[in-house]
Order: sequence, then C-alpha cells, then structure tokens
Amino acid sequence: MMNNLLSAFSATLLMLLLAACNPASPGSAETEAPLAGADIGGSFTLTNQDGGTSSDTDFTGKYRIIYFGFTYCPDVCPIDLANLMNGLTLAEKEDPSLAEKIQPIFISIDPERDRPEQLKQYVGNFHPRLIGLTGSVDEIAAVAKKYLIIYNKRESPGFSEYLVDHSRQGYLFGPEGEPIALLPFDGTPQQVADEIKRWTR
Repeated sequence: MMNNLLSAFSATLLMLLLAACNPASPGSAETEAPLAGADIGGSFTLTNQDGGTSSDTDFTGKYRIIYFGFTYCPDVCPIDLANLMNGLTLAEKEDPSLAEKIQPIFISIDPERDRPEQLKQYVGNFHPRLIGLTGSVDEIAAVAKKYLIIYNKRESPGFSEYLVDHSRQGYLFGPEGEPIALLPFDGTPQQVADEIKRWTR
C-alpha cells in the first residue's frame, strides 16, 4: 500500500515539475526555477531542537533547504542528509557569502520519538547550522501535507520499535518561502553544491 502511495506521489510531483517548469528562450543564459509556481510549502510553527518554537517567518529573507525524515532511520535519512549537508558545506567553501543566505532545516515525521533532545544530538552530526524541528502528531501531519510528504508508521507484531516509510525530497525554497528546486540528495556533494549555487542569488 505504501509503495502505491509513494508511486502516486512521485507521479504527482513529476506533473508539478512539468507544469511549473518554464524553459528560457533559446540563447538565454537563465531558466525559470523548476518548481516556480508549484503549490508546495507553507506556514508552520514547530518545536525546535532547543525546546523553543520556530516558525517559517523566522527564516524570511533566507533560502531554505528542507528535508523530512526521522532520527531512528537506519539508512536513507542519514545518507540523504549527509549528501545534502556536505553539498551545502562545499557550496559555502566555494562561495562563503552563502553561509549567511541559507538555512538548512530537518523536519521529523516521527514526533512520537523525536523529541527536542534527540533532534539536537542528531542534527549536530550533519551541519552546525542545521535546525531540527518536531511537534505534535497533528502538527507534523499538517506540515507534511503542505510540503507533499507522504509517510507511514510501519510496525511489526511482537516488536516495540518501528520504522517510518516516507517520501524523500531535498527541497530548496527561496527567501519568501517560494519553492525553487529539488536538490539531488542521491547525487554527489558537488552536484548538490552546484544546484544550490545555481539558484541562490
């Protein structure tokens, strides 16, 4: 069932990408951002890794790299985050001004286990400025819906631990929260860095 949902999500996102993409005319050096005009993202107020609150308006004026996952993820989340944050670090080394322009954000889709103290330890492993956000079950569900993230808690009979299946996207949003592009989290850090630098002004 989850695989069918993820497939449907991928198809929906592809249609959004095709609808939002507006290539420049021949000979033009610039193209419109791939996600320009897509209905992705929106307002939120969540609990950060320090136990305080963080809202989308706190990041007005900054580009945002947003990834949804969970700290107990055994494989894909740490690999994706490492690629994204290594790419960001590389981009910052190549253009130091980017450090002031971009805010990386990790949003947990496992609020039952990902409390602030758990998030703080986790995000510190990937980038010094990576912010971890969590919230109530309802709050996370509402934010995930706005950002087109599908997730599902997968429990096994007889086991207290569980996994959370979820769609994987590395989003780049603009200074006003507008969707810009998908970052190649499954590529190399250099590919991530190049995409960041391509769209960050």
